[in-house]
Amino acid sequence: MTTPWHNPLRDKRDKRMPRIAGPCGVVIFGVTGDLARKKLMPAIYDLANRGLLPPSFALVGFARRDWADEDFGQVVYEAVQQHARTPFRQEVWDRLAEGFRFVQGTFDDDAAFERLAETLNKLDAERGTGGNHAFYLSIPPKAFPVVCEQLHKSGLARQQEDRWSRVVIEKPFGHDLASARELNAVVNSVFPEESVFRIDHYLGKETVQNILALRFANELYEPIWNAHYVDHVQITMAEDIGLGGRAGYYDGIGAARDVIQNHLIQLLALTAMEEPVSFGPHELQAEKIKVLSATRPLQPLNLTSARGQYSAGWQGNEKVPGLLDEGGFSPESTTETFAAITLEVDTRRWAGVPFFLRTGKRLPRRVTEVALVFKRAPHLPFDSTMTEELGKNALVLRIQPDEGITMRFGSKVPGSAMEVRDVNMDFSYGSAFAEDSPEAYERLILDVLLGEPSLFPVNAEVELSWKILDPVLDAWAGQGRPEPYESGTWGPPSAFEMVHRLDREWRRP
Repeated sequence: MTTPWHNPLRDKRDKRMPRIAGPCGVVIFGVTGDLARKKLMPAIYDLANRGLLPPSFALVGFARRDWADEDFGQVVYEAVQQHARTPFRQEVWDRLAEGFRFVQGTFDDDAAFERLAETLNKLDAERGTGGNHAFYLSIPPKAFPVVCEQLHKSGLARQQEDRWSRVVIEKPFGHDLASARELNAVVNSVFPEESVFRIDHYLGKETVQNILALRFANELYEPIWNAHYVDHVQITMAEDIGLGGRAGYYDGIGAARDVIQNHLIQLLALTAMEEPVSFGPHELQAEKIKVLSATRPLQPLNLTSARGQYSAGWQGNEKVPGLLDEGGFSPESTTETFAAITLEVDTRRWAGVPFFLRTGKRLPRRVTEVALVFKRAPHLPFDSTMTEELGKNALVLRIQPDEGITMRFGSKVPGSAMEVRDVNMDFSYGSAFAEDSPEAYERLILDVLLGEPSLFPVNAEVELSWKILDPVLDAWAGQGRPEPYESGTWGPPSAFEMVHRLDREWRRP
């Protein structure tokens, strides 16, 4: 047998050496918000601490506050002290802080954007940032058009051969398909699509990326990763927290728009797509687009979807209020805090396999996982008493909080009788690797600075996700208030009925 010829000169880059961003700076709009304080600023420090940012890196904050550069530096310092993943090192901080600048202004203030342009020009000259800037819009989507227009008017969005300007957008990417298309048109009128980076922080998590490694680097799984062997797929994102204090953001959006449209449908795409020719961004995105084009809600929608709203109950040993008693929510609110849908992927690989997606607040525990549940074996050599405690085999990819992979299979119980029972085999990132996994925003921010778009959804993916979800949202629109479920439980009865109709059961992670 011959082996494929390998050219050792094809790729001289040592894969163990991390890629370091070139000269550049980041401008954060919405720098006073929770996301900037808890995630973005700490991630930037952690990247610097790991030696992945250039010595000349610059960080510019833009907000209405009357701050000097030193005031902004103190805000970043406090955020790093409270939320950074890596240990604090004074020499790293001192070098990073030299590049901090702050610009005061509002989004509709032309003079403020002129000051921003002047500040970035000075940083280019003083710090050597090379005219390379990423504009992070950590702001409500309704402010995107005015900020993009200001970046265009001030010349900051101008694309040039020897320098780059990129824009980073946080979800939600629209409210439905029509608004997503409108938003994409506004952003693309200023920034070409290759310069637009839509952040879905779930795609920066190690286990999400490990879906690709598990499937395509191992011969063990790919032959059974299809409808011949897989009975159904469950994708779950459960949270044990409520929505106190988040009414301004969440009311009117709901669980389906907040989580299913982006996080869970992206997980479905990675789970169900075909093998790409390479892991280059265009090849990876092409396969995700193909599988999303073949995905649709299973009909009839009133029987294959469910929505709920948490009521008062017990979260562990704590008595917690229902959504309608949370501050800021109207007693008449019809916002769902739990959503479940059934999707079908109309491809040769997945025909007939239901994909169950669910998400909710005030569920028993915080967990995100993708579970492939396999068809039951015929048990021909065994009588029914030998396998009565045996369930279906499952392969579970745990995305948070305990990142890893679990295999559930049948094993003989010790003893003289032939009795088969479910057991688990676990792989955990925490115990298998000495190095801690980077926080998702570290990976994604670095990819923005490197111009590496593989982990960022493009226009077509966003619009296809809404095309999948919109029929469900339209069906729910005339149903009134969501079905209540008690806090601390796994959702409303209709969610269980949804899977029971197809002779399946929800996993209890």
